[in-house]
Amino acid sequence: MPGGIPYIISNEAAERFSFYGMKAALAIFLANYLGVLGGSDLNQSQATSYVSYFTGAVYFTPLLGALIADTFFGKYRTIVTLSIVYCLGHLSLAFMGVGGVVQGWLLAGLGMIALGAGGIKPCVSAHVGDQFGKENQHLLPRIFNIFYFSINTGAVISNLLIPWVLKWYGPHWAFGIPGVLMALATVCFLMGRHKFVHIPAQGISFLKEVFSREGIIVLLKLMVLFYVFVSMFWCLFDQTATTLVFQAEKMDLNLLGIDLLPSQIQAFNPFLILVLIPLFTFVIYPKVGKIVRLTPLRKVGAGLFLTILSFAIVSWAQEAIDRGETPSVAWQLLAYLILTSAEILISIVCLEFAYTQAMPKMKSFIMSIFLLSVFVGNLMTGLINDFIRIPESDSKLTQTEFTEPTKQIAAYFEENQKLPVDFEPKAKGPKGNAITYQLLHAGAARLSSAGPDGELKTEDDFNTIISVKKKEQEEEGTWLYNEKNKLGMLQTDDPDSPLELTHKIGGGTKLEGAAYFWFFTGLMATVAILFLPFAYFYKEKTYLQS
Repeated sequence: MPGGIPYIISNEAAERFSFYGMKAALAIFLANYLGVLGGSDLNQSQATSYVSYFTGAVYFTPLLGALIADTFFGKYRTIVTLSIVYCLGHLSLAFMGVGGVVQGWLLAGLGMIALGAGGIKPCVSAHVGDQFGKENQHLLPRIFNIFYFSINTGAVISNLLIPWVLKWYGPHWAFGIPGVLMALATVCFLMGRHKFVHIPAQGISFLKEVFSREGIIVLLKLMVLFYVFVSMFWCLFDQTATTLVFQAEKMDLNLLGIDLLPSQIQAFNPFLILVLIPLFTFVIYPKVGKIVRLTPLRKVGAGLFLTILSFAIVSWAQEAIDRGETPSVAWQLLAYLILTSAEILISIVCLEFAYTQAMPKMKSFIMSIFLLSVFVGNLMTGLINDFIRIPESDSKLTQTEFTEPTKQIAAYFEENQKLPVDFEPKAKGPKGNAITYQLLHAGAARLSSAGPDGELKTEDDFNTIISVKKKEQEEEGTWLYNEKNKLGMLQTDDPDSPLELTHKIGGGTKLEGAAYFWFFTGLMATVAILFLPFAYFYKEKTYLQS
């Protein structure tokens, strides 16, 4: 094994701890903690878009990092420089709420992390491949698996730890600890500087290779693979940090007697990676390989179809939630098992495929082209959520027309200790339109009446959200409870009522509940079917460093 590999692996484990720990806490932070620090809490759709755009930015900046590395500074200097920017981004997030405008700290921190984390991505991946030549190229698939293994070792620890730190110690520690680990990652990488094989920047020759006839053909073939097909996988997969977290909030989170936090469910993905990589490498691939030739594109195709199944399970679980049930989070874990298997078949395979299909002087650049597929996928998620979101505004006035239906629902809750599944209000709304009732999940329902336009699901709707209050003893002692208590944010209109009312004009989304997840399942199915003829006609060509 090349001498520099242990330093790269150690660096990657610590760096991934910092990134995935921060990302694990981000959606819940935006939806629940931002208001306490001086900003405004986002709704779930807004938080989903925000995290998706941030994740997209992290996977857009690899293009910049690759161009700098391959044209000017080389991979080593690019990694070191951008790692320092990365550390400053974590520091900025840790200082949110200490002084100044909280949104300023947030945007600066996420911006620097996107530049740092994204900029080093293609360089680190290509730097691994650069340590190998023709004599030891047979070790490359196994080393890329170990590389991915190190990524997920850091991720599984941080996905379990950081949401817990956020709940009990608050965002300063939750975002500060990942910053410390990123600094440690930078030190690990610096320690290996005399062990690495350094491939110098290629300058003009790199650009000549990119724009040569052969280089353009390589680019076009890989761009179709990554942006038409693989990007849709990322569109679904990266919702594990957003919509699946919000879904987990409405599920039974007790697993084998252990109460989990919604954000901690993400830890099962990197944990399963650690379990499934050896299983696929040493058992599944060899056995299946005896029956059918396993090419990279066949693995990718299998992964795309597994992704359909995983989101179908998520959709079925959401249907139960929409009926007012509280299904076990074990259903999500089954979806995670299938989705993680798809990740191994798509992400790891494409990571190696991008390196081997790239011409020698454009390895980092092609790695960035692959990583850009994550940007495209997350951009789709963000844009779709922006499109389906209905603008909302808080209504300061109590909508008196909703008073009687609200009392009837409260009486039903007092008697049955649950919200009704079906309820038909007899009253009319503020504009004389019928009031409708919809159970959102076991903990919330909505009374709606169309506004002046006479149509529901528009920004003119009159809505009253009826939420079951969380038991105070479950929240006492948490950082968020203590801060809200300190700021006087725990007061409600009727402290004795088990229900809480929120009046809004507009709000919600055009795709709610299970319809949202089935929509993405259908998109994935369409892409997977279109992939079959593409894979059949694709011609591979491998390039390695001499």
